[in-house]
Amino acid sequence: MSIRLGNLTLEPPVFLAPLAGITDLPFRNLVSRFGAGLVVSEMIASQDLLNAKPGVREKAELGFGVEGTSVQIAGCEGHWMAEAAKMAEGNGARIIDINMGCPAKKVTSTSGAGASGSALLRDLDHALTLIEAVVDAVDVPVTLKTRLGWDDNMLNAPELAQRAEAAGIQMLTIHGRTRCQFYKGKADWAAIANVKDAVSIPVVANGDIVDAKSAKAALDQSGADGVMMGRGVQGRPWLIAQVASELYGSEAPDVPEDQEFSDLVSEHYNEILSFYGKDLGLRVARKHLGWYMDVAGTAKPLRNEILTAKTPEAVLQLLPMALAHGPERSAA
Repeated sequence: MSIRLGNLTLEPPVFLAPLAGITDLPFRNLVSRFGAGLVVSEMIASQDLLNAKPGVREKAELGFGVEGTSVQIAGCEGHWMAEAAKMAEGNGARIIDINMGCPAKKVTSTSGAGASGSALLRDLDHALTLIEAVVDAVDVPVTLKTRLGWDDNMLNAPELAQRAEAAGIQMLTIHGRTRCQFYKGKADWAAIANVKDAVSIPVVANGDIVDAKSAKAALDQSGADGVMMGRGVQGRPWLIAQVASELYGSEAPDVPEDQEFSDLVSEHYNEILSFYGKDLGLRVARKHLGWYMDVAGTAKPLRNEILTAKTPEAVLQLLPMALAHGPERSAA
């Protein structure tokens, strides 16, 4: 099972979702190593990408030219979106993804850079100008990630999907919630079927997909061509490959245990420090370490000692003890 985008084959169709502050280059590289049909960069505002805004350096390593990586951009002006897409393509990006799904208030607000993300679901005519600008600006495949609609009274994803396909979008990812739901309640995978029925291009289901069981349910209810996983992968970089193996019979990943698990986490920790630098890296790594310790069932006192450690050396010394009992090898 695979999804074709131009001359690219995305196989298996189990993808890593973009998560701000989480799916940075070190984490995407780790997930890709286990196996994923596609990984998507953290969303970056088009003008930030072009202007190299301070504080965006961490996201600037977008995986240009890396096989199986999509570069996700957001914005509210066609000119800037097009220029950012051209810059990404010029640096080797193989897929450009447009974000019209982020529900965060700082993204959807009309202040500052203007409304973008899922706010564009309130004005499909304007959304189409952005899509057309990006598609016309580049030769690589352009995809779109969005939600079911702005709220329960504006479930217009099928209309957006039809118009996006006509404009040249080659794949759609639909999070099964409205913007006004944020991440509350349950994702409505069955509602994604309305989008699937409206278009002929591949549709990917997203939202609350955390294991093989939920992935299969999402596929069955939506009729989608693939799934995209986000928060369930935190602390389990092998999970996408594990789910793909369960669903499609691809090679099962070697889930690390005991010392191998500790070695993997230590390697990821060192990659984070190398990528961000020691001071920032110490802070960025804490959330990942917390998720790994959740998987391992680390005792609270030891967990607290690691998360408050002031030096990398102290963290690395404690990790083997903290991760000694996990994770268990289990079905996805």
